[in-house]
Amino acid sequence: MTVREELEYQEHRRLNPLAAFADRSKGRPNPEPPREWDVRTCYQRDTDRIVHSKSFRRLMHKTQVFLQPEGDHYRTRMTHTLEVSRIARSITRALGLNEDLAEAIAMGHDLGHTPFGHAGEWALTDMMGKPFRHNEQSLRVVDVLERDGAGLNLTYEVRNGILCHTGDPWPETLEGMAVRRSDQIAYINHDIDDAIRAGVLTDDDIPGDIAAVLGHSSRERLNTLVCDAILTSREAGKVCLSPKVDRALRDLRSFMFERVYRNPVVKGEETKAMDMLRRLFEYYVNHPEALPGDFQPQMSFDGLERTVCDYIAGMTDNYAVDKYTEIFIPMGWNVRG
Repeated sequence: MTVREELEYQEHRRLNPLAAFADRSKGRPNPEPPREWDVRTCYQRDTDRIVHSKSFRRLMHKTQVFLQPEGDHYRTRMTHTLEVSRIARSITRALGLNEDLAEAIAMGHDLGHTPFGHAGEWALTDMMGKPFRHNEQSLRVVDVLERDGAGLNLTYEVRNGILCHTGDPWPETLEGMAVRRSDQIAYINHDIDDAIRAGVLTDDDIPGDIAAVLGHSSRERLNTLVCDAILTSREAGKVCLSPKVDRALRDLRSFMFERVYRNPVVKGEETKAMDMLRRLFEYYVNHPEALPGDFQPQMSFDGLERTVCDYIAGMTDNYAVDKYTEIFIPMGWNVRG
């Protein structure tokens, strides 16, 4: 018995019968024969492929909520991803589900996010003339864009969890559902934490009826939400929250939209960011020769606009600013007399 087979055997001994077992995966888009020397299950391999990808490394320089904040302690897409992964592992471990699958989905769920958060999505939606959805782009990244067009060839269950971590439909696996819930739990809490750090909110601003259910601090809210998800899901046979806690979380999200996500202080630079990305898009459509060499072949089968969209969506915040400066901002002359 190989190490991989031993790990797969142990999954059947210790996991919930409703878990997604590695040896029962629906497989990869391009089948890969098992290797005798492989010491990882298919889901463990998927996590490694994602973590070693270029798209994953770029997450550390992509905005979460606050555009290019001054300070080292605000969340980025990378730190958000890590927080989602930890919450998802806590929930799946307690429910006897497959932690390795949950980790792989969590690590890949935001790979398709644009620079400047949702402002980038809105800009690309305008330029493409159809909705740009980061979950669909995340799947495109792992299926098509990584490894110079070869993709990462991830398992069906990971790909489904990435695509369905937001929007419709819900993931097919309980592990995917756990990541979707963990994403909601993570972002609402760390966005409050960042808003307090920025002076936009205080803990006392959280409405009393919400705080009475979820708690009066980030620690209390996280504990309430994670524990409620675990205890409620054990009885329900699916990953969910109790009606009372779920309603409080929805109310908290509405509060955050009113006070933070649409706050002119927080979003004051969003219009500039959107205009900048629009101008970059128009520039590359009119000057396709300026696209990097590894994007040139893509134009022949994906078309110019789709290629430009992929290039801009993959940019980090700083890279987008640098390219805009390079293209549109006049450089000073060094004139010698």
